[in-house]
Amino acid sequence: MQARVIAEMRRRIIKGDIEPETPLSELALAEEFGVSRTPVREALKQLQTEGLVEIRPRVGTFVTTPSRREITELFEMKELLEGAAARLLAQRGRVPEIDLLERNLREADAAVERDDRGRYAELVQEFHDLLIAGADNSKLGAHYRILMNQLAYSRLINTSLSQPGRALQSDREHHRVLELILEKDGDSAERVMREHVRASRSALLAGLPVNRDSQARPVRSQDG
Repeated sequence: MQARVIAEMRRRIIKGDIEPETPLSELALAEEFGVSRTPVREALKQLQTEGLVEIRPRVGTFVTTPSRREITELFEMKELLEGAAARLLAQRGRVPEIDLLERNLREADAAVERDDRGRYAELVQEFHDLLIAGADNSKLGAHYRILMNQLAYSRLINTSLSQPGRALQSDREHHRVLELILEKDGDSAERVMREHVRASRSALLAGLPVNRDSQARPVRSQDG
């Protein structure tokens, strides 16, 4: 039961299905999931460990949203991990993830051409996930999943892609990364991948409100 609550609440937070500024209610969640408050309370503790919620004693439990500083720090780690993944994948040769990345880019090209930002955002996330999978390093993958959960990346992609011309530029950067991987040029693949992550971070920060402060803000649950 507890695992089901954790998985579903994690999914809602990461996907951005929870709106800002209302506390998560243990009682409401227990009623929704058909469980007692104990597994809900333990699930929320686990989500706090993952950096997805904040439990404030005598106040309530809130979904956290990263501040500008936290986003910058998380993207610095994202840059390191994805750069390393590009290098590792370049060393592996023609593995199945390469075919999937090529298909991903064909679909991404079409999405950019028809200005389908929603579909392109999905393909961006898939591209990065495939890159991590292609690195074939379980430790890297585990750290990456925790990092992306804390970023709630699905919510941030659209902000980044809202910047004029960013979708087209992002697509070109993905193509260049894959070209270098196919050339087995691990050094350049890592360098270009890291440049791509920095460009994405810049576009994202440019799209965030300038008054986003240094503290994580609570995010409101739709189910009370």
